[in-house]
Amino acid sequence: MKTNGTVHKYGDNIDTDVIIPARYLNTADHKELASHCMEDIDKDFVKKVKSGDIIVGGANFGCGSSREHAPIAIKNSGVSCVIAKTFARIFFRNSINIGLAILECPEASEKIENGDEVSIDFDTGVITNLTKNETYKAEPFPEFVKKIIDADGLLNSLKKG
Repeated sequence: MKTNGTVHKYGDNIDTDVIIPARYLNTADHKELASHCMEDIDKDFVKKVKSGDIIVGGANFGCGSSREHAPIAIKNSGVSCVIAKTFARIFFRNSINIGLAILECPEASEKIENGDEVSIDFDTGVITNLTKNETYKAEPFPEFVKKIIDADGLLNSLKKG
């Protein structure tokens, strides 16, 4: 499993209220949530993001509330993966549950810059910065997590058996 995209980079402690502001939580429509993704920190994110793009964050990405709306908004905006130095644990679990690929990699978090083109091999955990011709190593997904992400989320993976 591989992906390739342009990086949208953010700093440390990006909380769920920044990812999807609470004023939009009255909808269950995933596309509607995606249309407001990151708007309080990056008004142009939804205009710039393309299918397959990658978010890179710093430490404690996804801190704040336990709601699934944040990873849902990210995934439905077209983002294929989030790379961060560290993730808030509930955000990490919610992301896997809804089938959003996320990787912890401090080196990639520090060295990748906004606008870089990045390729990710989920089977090996190798992140390649095509812009800088550098590689970084994240821990690859265990097989059961790959199955959840490939199935587009935990519920779909359970249905497949």
